[in-house]
Amino acid sequence: MSTNITISPRTMREIKNAIRYTQYDIMTGKEQFETFGKGLLVRAPAKINLSLLIAGKRADGFHEIETIMAKVDLFDEILIQPGLKGGIELLCEGPHWAPAGKENLVYKAATSLLDSCGRQDNIKITLTKNIPAGSGLGSASSNAAATLIGLAQYLKLDLEQKTLAELAADLGSDVAFFLNGPLALCTGKGEKIEKLHEIFNFMALLILPDVNVSTKRVYANYEHDQSLYESLNTRINSYISKNRIDLVVKMCANMLGKSCFGLANRLAELKAKIESLGIGPLCLSGSGSAMFCIIDNRDKQTVRGKMRNLEENINCECVIVSNNRW
Repeated sequence: MSTNITISPRTMREIKNAIRYTQYDIMTGKEQFETFGKGLLVRAPAKINLSLLIAGKRADGFHEIETIMAKVDLFDEILIQPGLKGGIELLCEGPHWAPAGKENLVYKAATSLLDSCGRQDNIKITLTKNIPAGSGLGSASSNAAATLIGLAQYLKLDLEQKTLAELAADLGSDVAFFLNGPLALCTGKGEKIEKLHEIFNFMALLILPDVNVSTKRVYANYEHDQSLYESLNTRINSYISKNRIDLVVKMCANMLGKSCFGLANRLAELKAKIESLGIGPLCLSGSGSAMFCIIDNRDKQTVRGKMRNLEENINCECVIVSNNRW
């Protein structure tokens, strides 16, 4: 005899919360590398932009940016194993979509590394996608960096950091950040990295809306405000010189925000609704659509209380994250 069980919406929310809290506790404290049978598991962390300024448009058509990026302990996972087929075999798994095949930065990074060393190893790479693509969290760049350093370790290649940096530069502007970290000031197109040695500990609620905002469109829609840039730049540089990243965060400065929210009204409405709940100021990461709220109190119960408030009032995925150690 079969029995139908009805679960109330409130109970379902509580079950989802319990799962997310467990996932957070599991993620916290993880190392980047872990031996997995004959393979190597490499974790690729997400990042958030604690600030993002646009200094102007460059002669090459790109925008000159100044951004403080911090890695957080939400990871994609890259499993590198001996391959049974010729060359590189890439499999994509997990709750979020990722392009399979040669267009994926994981594949491109692996190919670039092997070609630079004149190697033709048979490698199987399984990418487990836990970070949504196109959300401003840098997952594709992080995946590329993790593939470079992971594959170099797996194959026992004695490569200099300079070599990895050169390969990273060819793959994308943000890739170099993920070779270093966990906190840095990135300038140029994002490829010029200045490590920030302050230990900035934080917890945050990371909001992952089901809204896709094209980075290309956000930059194309951006209207530069030089006076705003100069004002924000002066304040942020002053705070950096005093090792007060906490004050930078409180500014919630992202000069792409106006463009992003102008293109995505639903995202702007979601931001306003969340802030009306008294959670705290919500900051945009990168060009969106992910948003985050830094929680000053590192007590997990306080953070989870804020999470429950969100779950009860908005229909949107959110997770608890902390600053990553590496």
